[in-house]
Amino acid sequence: MHIHSLRPFLIVAAALVAGLPSLRAADGPTPYPPAKDEAAWAGRGPIRVHGWMNDNRAYFWTQREKAQGSVVFVGSSMMGNWKGLAAAFPGVKVANRGIGGDVSRGLLFRFKEDVLDLNPRAVVISIGSNDLSSHGAPAAIAANIAAIIDQARAHNPELPLIVCTIPPRDVANAPVKPGAHADINARITALGAEKNVVILDLYPPFSNEDGTLILDYYAKDRIHFTPAGYERLASVIRPALAKVGIETK
Repeated sequence: MHIHSLRPFLIVAAALVAGLPSLRAADGPTPYPPAKDEAAWAGRGPIRVHGWMNDNRAYFWTQREKAQGSVVFVGSSMMGNWKGLAAAFPGVKVANRGIGGDVSRGLLFRFKEDVLDLNPRAVVISIGSNDLSSHGAPAAIAANIAAIIDQARAHNPELPLIVCTIPPRDVANAPVKPGAHADINARITALGAEKNVVILDLYPPFSNEDGTLILDYYAKDRIHFTPAGYERLASVIRPALAKVGIETK
């Protein structure tokens, strides 16, 4: 074959090579950067990358079409472990995009593909507890959550957002710095007026008057919820959803 006859094939091949990033993105989620590559991650604070996070995101990718228009619940294990999510909100199409162990910086990285690309009807966000476990600075956690909200507003200025404060916890092997829990919750609360989002304070519904955990709502590790804890969680989220125009049957 003459060189001039090869030219059309070379042009097509070059176009395919140029399009490889798009082809990869269409086949699955954008891979997490290496955890040690600080500059590759937006935001500030702790970075966590575990194998199951990749597995979760790969599964989420297979559900993208099915989950279009859902009310998306996203965050760490508090959301990810919610097996009865759909049953808790009858008549509402929901999608669970929680990943155990996730931190605010991780959610900032994956928020567009895992949440916004679903064109959600509304989003319920609960993130930050693992940042506290990693002794992340409350100011950094709040800044990451603010950046997540900004992503949502850029995608759809009218998208209803419900942002949860961090519920009480008492984990012996993952203590938080004194005052950090109250600090980040105050910063999340302040985002309500600053960013025009609904803030759902999860501290009072899960604590006694003296601030201790209501143990019936917690597993033995004193951070994850029991079935009764999830029933309580649903009971406080329903009014927040109603506030943004989403009623359960």
